[in-house]
Amino acid sequence: MEQFDGLRPARLSVGIISAGRVGTALGYALERAEHVVVACSAISEPSRLRAHRRLPDTAILPVDEVAGRAELLLLTVPDAELAALVAGLAATGAVRPGTIVVHTSGANGVGILAPLTAQGCIPLAIHPAMTFTGSDEDIARLPDTCFGVTAADEVGYAIGQSLVLEIGGEPFRVREDARTQYHAALAHASNHLVTLVLDAVDVLRASLRGQELLGQELVGDEPGGLAERVVAPLARAALENALQRGQSALTGPVARGDAAAVAAHLSALEELDPQLAQAYRANSMRTAQRAHAPGDVFEVLAETSQR
Repeated sequence: MEQFDGLRPARLSVGIISAGRVGTALGYALERAEHVVVACSAISEPSRLRAHRRLPDTAILPVDEVAGRAELLLLTVPDAELAALVAGLAATGAVRPGTIVVHTSGANGVGILAPLTAQGCIPLAIHPAMTFTGSDEDIARLPDTCFGVTAADEVGYAIGQSLVLEIGGEPFRVREDARTQYHAALAHASNHLVTLVLDAVDVLRASLRGQELLGQELVGDEPGGLAERVVAPLARAALENALQRGQSALTGPVARGDAAAVAAHLSALEELDPQLAQAYRANSMRTAQRAHAPGDVFEVLAETSQR
């Protein structure tokens, strides 16, 4: 393998296992930084199509051949498959000593790579703190993405930092013993935000359905309609306010201590969807705790939870 120039990696031959949303996006970004993705694995038809589209000059090969050709090997399989993949690679001896082995699992550090580390590989956990949908926006967002890096030593951290900086991201360190907590925070911020917003859109659709509003189209169930246009600026403003102003961004009936409004919301939502009402109640309770709401708000939330 070529030597490193200071903290910047030399041009590396990159292998990717597998050609999913994350792997192909990172492969594209690494090629843009003048590394060469020499091989990737792709089993499903969507993965093969994605590889051909994003990495048209890259050979699609079996896993062991991808590993054998790589100086930088990206393991971008789902978290549940990572341990078995590492064990299989170690058992076959497919990865050459000195290979930089990077996985992109948020919940795992470098410990899961121990079988390959024992064979002379350089272990790295580099997790993009970003959601990936398979669209071209995935690639466009990478330069503004922060990456959680865990390494076995300072050499590993230097390599991980350099790789992230090369693709335009911002690296930060995550301790090995903090990876699960770190991953929980990101799942809470992204996955649960999607659920919350889509629940709100569903309720708004129900409240507007069957009405023609000021000559606009009837409210439908397809994404991108009136309900989404109503929610979008409000949700974006709330998110920006939370990130920029912290606790003072809280507004609305819970923060104001308007117990009657909270009770009315819960009653209306219970009629529409009891499970959604339960989610609203749980979020209201957490909001009340953050806002130090008056006692009657907590009483309303406790009463409705016991019905």
